[in-house]
Amino acid sequence: MKIGLIALLLALPISGAVLADSTGSPMPPAGSVSKAEGLKAWERIEAVVTHPRCANCHVGPDNIPMWTISGEKKTRPHGMNIHAGDSRIGVETVPCSSCHASSDTPNVAPNMPPHVGLPWQLAPVAFEWFAKTGAEICTQLRDPKRNGGRDAAGLVEHLHHDAQIKGFIPWAWVPGPGRSTPPGSFETHVQDMTVWGAAGQPCPE
Repeated sequence: MKIGLIALLLALPISGAVLADSTGSPMPPAGSVSKAEGLKAWERIEAVVTHPRCANCHVGPDNIPMWTISGEKKTRPHGMNIHAGDSRIGVETVPCSSCHASSDTPNVAPNMPPHVGLPWQLAPVAFEWFAKTGAEICTQLRDPKRNGGRDAAGLVEHLHHDAQIKGFIPWAWVPGPGRSTPPGSFETHVQDMTVWGAAGQPCPE
């Protein structure tokens, strides 16, 4: 029965267009997917959340975004001495929006500032996970005190909501020419988060 549920989840047609018009399907009950399958899903999730497209803006209280320049694999502190300040949007120094346009218009040339449908900003300090291990991020993501007060269903709904507002999460897979992307797709990431939640959010030991 558990295998059948996983097959059903993976067969769901979760396209970006569908997500934009949907609040998402209900989370299957915890335990309806085996721990082993949940850990396999986590391995794929870990590869996404530790990728520079996701981790570079999940930095700590120094408020300095990380940077992976187009065409390179090396990650470094953001160039031009950028400091996002306690506001996390740079209002104290140079606003992120000075260079990062807020628009859902796709990038059309290499090295153009990335586009999203809401103002560019760092993730809250509480969501810091840059340079953390996969196990550390896993325990953080399943802890409501450190994930915005969300349970497993809330984390999946967060993904759906971000797609609705054309936010940063789906952008990670379409960041413009010359930039690497996380493995899989936004749709498979939503599916993996659903499987992981249905397995009780197991973390590697």
